[in-house]
Formats: sequence, C-alpha cells, structure tokens
Amino acid sequence: SATHACPPPRRSSLSAAAAGLWSQTAAGWSFLTRRTWQTRPRLRLLVVVQEWVAYIKKQTSCPCVAVNSHSRESIKELLNAVQTRIKEIKNGENNCTATALLVGIPNVGKSAIVNAMHQIGRIAAAEKGKLKHAIVSSHPGETRDISGYKVASHPNIYVLDTPGVLSPRFANDGSGPRLALTGAIKDSLLEEYDIVQFLLAIVNSGKEYRKWEKLNKAGDTFSCGKTITSRGHNNEGQYASDHTQDFVVKVVRQVLFETVSCFNGDLGQVDELRRLIGHQLVNLQEVFKVSTESSEDMCKPIAMKLLNLYRTGRLGHYTLEHVPDVRQEVVA
Repeated sequence: SATHACPPPRRSSLSAAAAGLWSQTAAGWSFLTRRTWQTRPRLRLLVVVQEWVAYIKKQTSCPCVAVNSHSRESIKELLNAVQTRIKEIKNGENNCTATALLVGIPNVGKSAIVNAMHQIGRIAAAEKGKLKHAIVSSHPGETRDISGYKVASHPNIYVLDTPGVLSPRFANDGSGPRLALTGAIKDSLLEEYDIVQFLLAIVNSGKEYRKWEKLNKAGDTFSCGKTITSRGHNNEGQYASDHTQDFVVKVVRQVLFETVSCFNGDLGQVDELRRLIGHQLVNLQEVFKVSTESSEDMCKPIAMKLLNLYRTGRLGHYTLEHVPDVRQEVVA
C-alpha cells in the first residue's frame, strides 16, 4: 500500500507542547495540598523517581514513598509507612480504627494501589473473607464513589478510594498536554494527534530511547532517511491487529531509536523537532499496518496505537516534570 505523510504538526500545538516539556512546574500540586489538606495528618504519595522523593522530603515534613502498584515489596513498604504514621498519630495505640484518604488526579493508579494494599494487608493480618476490588480502568472518571478497604489490623486501618480531583484551570500551556498524555483528562479535550506529538517530543528530547540501541544489533534495521520496509515473510502477520504484542513493541522502539539517532537537525528548534516527528509518524504507518487513502485518517489510528503503548508502560517509564533545583543534589 502507498505510504502517506501525516500533515505537518500544527505550530501552535507543538509550540505549546515543547514549551511545556521544558517548563519546570508542578501543575495541580498546590490545588491538592492547600486549605483543608494543610491541616490534616497525611502521607504524600506520588509514583515518581527519586528526585521527586528528595524534593518532597525537602519541602515538607510529611513522609514520602515512591510506589509501584505492581510490586509486592513496594506495596509492603507503603503499608509500613502508613502504619507507622497512624501509630504516631494515635500515640502507639493498637486498639483503635483509623481511616486514610487516597487522593490524586484522575487515572494515576489510585484504585490499583488500594487493591494491592487491601490484598497484601489482609494476607499479612491473616484475615479471612472475600476480598473487595476497586474498578481499575485506563479511562479517567471510572471511580465515581468513595469506597473503604481494610488494609491492616492492630490498629485497624481503612483506606478510602476516591474519585480523581483536578484543578479546574491549567497552570500553564504545558499542563494540558501532560495531563492528556497520562490519561488524566479525556482524549476528546485534546486531539490524539496533538497528544502524540507531545509524547514524541519527550521521547526525542530524553535519554530513554538510547536503551533501545541493542535492537539494532539483530540485523533488522532500515537505513537513515528511508521509510521503514517489510521485515521478511517470517514476521508477516505477527503484528497485523494486536499492537500490544511484544514484537510490535520491539519494532516501534527500533523505529523511534533509529529515526532520532539518524536525525541531524537541532532538536532545540521547534521546526526541526516537528520535522523529525513527522518522519517518525510516517515510519510507524507500516509498523501498525495503517493503510488509508487520506493522510488525515492515517494519523489518528497511529496516534491512538502509540498512546496505548505509552500508557500501558510498553515504551518505558518517563517523568514528565523535573525538579531542576534538586536533581544535582540527588546525583551528588
């Protein structure tokens, strides 16, 4: 089938995304922590890298834990932190009941965390009975009610899973694309094509893609400046429909690595970054088996498939905001 080029990324949308990429803000954080939250005992919980942990510990006396909801050891560490904090508040009393509120922006894994805490906490307490399960979804707004889950005994601790909360206003132009990229707001509020431009700007400007260099050593590459070609009859059909298969993930990573590695432009210039992104989307057309008569129609399914890979963690882990004042201290 013919290979179409996606229309050039709109200057305004990519400029806003690029500006947001290098901005150094924490959108929505002040909204979640001011007023009532400042007067209540609390644990601040963020799924972030160590530089954010160091930053939060430096800015506040509240305990901070980096957590992975899919890691049993990580959840155990979180449970220990919660129990320690509760015992401090209750002056070591064990015959009491405490309730913790799990609060955060939409679609950041609150329900997945509470499910893991509930399961592991009940096992540790040797409690019997049917486990409850919070609804986990890749779409924002699925949690509509507040539900309690027991996570510990002696003292009894319940965690309340809550609907996501979000500031009604974006702090700056970069907040919207970041929230859309994580799925915190509905994709309908921003076009998928605009969101995927922001994603590719992050990939191209970071260092994560360098880890994919080993994919080139398999001898399954394409030349710089050329459109990706078929990878042989043996692989034909392996990625025709399911773009979350491991083979497709490998090829997508390879395409992104090779296109940015071969690029000889200045990624600090918006026009040059736009040109690279357009080239990457063209190369991903065949990977995702997207074939349409219209280039406009072609770009949307490519964007949706790539966003799905990112949001499920298949492209790697990325931090969308940095703490420049703390990064050097953490490295040191």
